[in-house]
Amino acid sequence: MKILIVDDSGVMRRIHKNTLLEQHVKDEDITEAPDGASALEIAERETFELFLVDWNMPRLDGLSFVKHLRASEKYAKTPIIMITSEAAKYNVMEAIKAGVTNYVVKPVRGNTLWEKIKDYVK
Repeated sequence: MKILIVDDSGVMRRIHKNTLLEQHVKDEDITEAPDGASALEIAERETFELFLVDWNMPRLDGLSFVKHLRASEKYAKTPIIMITSEAAKYNVMEAIKAGVTNYVVKPVRGNTLWEKIKDYVK
């Protein structure tokens, strides 16, 4: 299963990746991107079955990235988990309207993250 982690924080990408690796997701199935613009370029070249996306990023924020994915036929139904510090109810509703599958508020522990994504990982 190919997974794209999109976060401008290298530390957060490493934490998410380690959570996946601890659950036996193969390293070669995990790709990382530092912002939404880079992630869009990668997603056009490759095919992913799950996205883990931060909201606040340079160049293209996570919400805009989600909207771009949902507008494409290729990713119209692909699971997208937003992992962000944006905890306000308005933000959660905005992300859901944009098409996120699930929403996790930072800081998040590995077990909590795994509980949110395990149903999407094959």
